[in-house]
Amino acid sequence: MGDNIPIVANWGLRPASVTDVEAVAELRAVVLRADLERLGRYDEHRVRQRLRDGFGAAHTWVIEVGGAVAGCVALRPAEDTYWLEHFYLDPGSQGRGIGSAVLGRLLERCDREDAVVRLQVLQGSSARRLYERHGFTVETEDEVDVFMVRTPATGPGVNVPDHGEPGLEPPQDGGVLAP
Repeated sequence: MGDNIPIVANWGLRPASVTDVEAVAELRAVVLRADLERLGRYDEHRVRQRLRDGFGAAHTWVIEVGGAVAGCVALRPAEDTYWLEHFYLDPGSQGRGIGSAVLGRLLERCDREDAVVRLQVLQGSSARRLYERHGFTVETEDEVDVFMVRTPATGPGVNVPDHGEPGLEPPQDGGVLAP
């Protein structure tokens, strides 16, 4: 990172609730708009409705910067894997190391569980570089989506830190990332 980019250290995670769905749907529309327009897929209503239809507070966290909602991330358990979903960060908070820090913490917990993590990212999205920096590789792709996978960073000599981060306790029903 360049010296002129301020690093925001004042971020945190809190469990999402059903009352967060509209704020997150709006954030999704803002964050994905340029990529969806470039792909000829932007629909003002559909971009928000897809979030509403897939929102599960039980496995979702809200990212806060300076006490204000700045993003969200979900880690949904599935058979033999976790799906990293709904990872959106307000454009004003991007490029400051927050997304990398949030992703790093989630992946550390998955590594302790020896869990594979999968995700889907739009073709041409700058988020793909973030995922690749954190060890994700392309599993398959089509003209719209890239499906990526990351195997756990475990084995002899690998030390996975335990930050004891209370913000990473499982939301709601005790789903993922139990301490």
